[in-house]
Amino acid sequence: MAKEKNISQNSSRPPVVVILGHVDHGKTTLLDKIRQTNVVAKEFGGITQHIGAYQIKFKNKTITFVDTPGHAAFSEMRSRGAKVADLAVLVVAADEGVKPQTLESLKYIEQAKIPYLVAINKIDLPHFDLKQVKANLAKNNVLVEDQGGKIVSVSVSAKTGKGIDELLEMILLVAEMEEIKEKPGAELKALVIESKLDKYRGPLATILVRNGNLRVGDQIEADGTFAKIKAMFDESGQRVKTTGPSKPVEVLGFKTVPTIGSTLRRTEKEPVSLEKKAIPSLVKKEETDEEKLNLIIKADVNGSLEAILAGLPEGVKVINSSVGEVNESDVLLAETTGAEIIAFNVKTPGKVKKLAATEKVKISPFQIIYKFFEEIEEKVKKKLEPMADEEISGRAEMLQEFEIDKQRVAGCRVIEGEIKKTDQLHLQRLGELIGNCRIRSMKTEKKDIEKAKKDEEFGAILSPTLDFQIGDVLISYRKVEE
Repeated sequence: MAKEKNISQNSSRPPVVVILGHVDHGKTTLLDKIRQTNVVAKEFGGITQHIGAYQIKFKNKTITFVDTPGHAAFSEMRSRGAKVADLAVLVVAADEGVKPQTLESLKYIEQAKIPYLVAINKIDLPHFDLKQVKANLAKNNVLVEDQGGKIVSVSVSAKTGKGIDELLEMILLVAEMEEIKEKPGAELKALVIESKLDKYRGPLATILVRNGNLRVGDQIEADGTFAKIKAMFDESGQRVKTTGPSKPVEVLGFKTVPTIGSTLRRTEKEPVSLEKKAIPSLVKKEETDEEKLNLIIKADVNGSLEAILAGLPEGVKVINSSVGEVNESDVLLAETTGAEIIAFNVKTPGKVKKLAATEKVKISPFQIIYKFFEEIEEKVKKKLEPMADEEISGRAEMLQEFEIDKQRVAGCRVIEGEIKKTDQLHLQRLGELIGNCRIRSMKTEKKDIEKAKKDEEFGAILSPTLDFQIGDVLISYRKVEE
């Protein structure tokens, strides 16, 4: 009976709102205006590097905002952001309309099955057409109210603040219609929305409670990572002793850095064996590959690290990756494997720099993710380019692809010279090199062959399995002795 009484006394809790949208459409600036703080100036290049969560007061009511990055590399994190929220605000620039990440954001909203509003931003610009933007939205199945649909749209300027109050009013109205409630006495339901390794305080995690509460002293577990909560801090850096639904806090007390998206539960006792558990790497150490660009990646937080790993091009081999500053072990590993160290928003101590200089290891610092990707793609391209000491012995065009025993087979015709099974090969697409490979299996009419000459056709299984396409060209080459 007591349980039924608790459920019947459900009370409203602050709505958790996720801000989604295409890069450069102004969502971080919009949040900055809402909070009257200066987030943009603190972020390198205006790009949010990881998810943040905070609360604001509007007309004596509280709203919790979850900020997810707009860059394409952060698609997984935007997905997580939508899943923790009660409703979403889709930001669309008045001068550009629907863009690729706008459509991705809509997909995440649909997957999370949450209501959403549209904020048409940048109405302070001299040239824009609201009708055109709304028509553009309609073409992508987003029908706003004055286009015959039910989706609320608000025209705003994150720069001047125009329309912000109306947007917040609409958020509260939609939240009220959705009847967002908390269940007193409910079992803990909370998620890790950010995590990092702090140089002085150790592993930290930003936690968003959906139901139940957390208190200092609680023993918790996040998908195998344990903590006894030593302290909690709100978005202003103030200590709090307890937190309830919709309230984001930074938690101190984890033994290791928990994974973003982990769900929390209370636990009575931590296994002793986990005391010495190392900070997890997201990618295990692998053997090096002379034909690939070997990297050791260090990042400030797990969110940045996941985004980097997800966006790396073919031709890169990650030897190791973890959060935290570059250390001596990283340099020694890089020297052994011939890897370059990437330091993304992390420092390299002076003694580590000296060791790197002695061992002739390159440490490349980055602060803006798209510049990192641009430079890495350029390095990979140079790595794959045929060198002056290579002699081309044959070319074969891919005419079709099919599958045999769950393995991709490239159907090819030799267009120049000859292709041997033992040859080293480049895979080329529209004049650009995609990767390097060899032939693991070479057949014609189910018969194994060792080579094919001009105008002859063959089927090949490549190693490694590159993402080839019809129209690609295999280039056979050999190194020329000087």
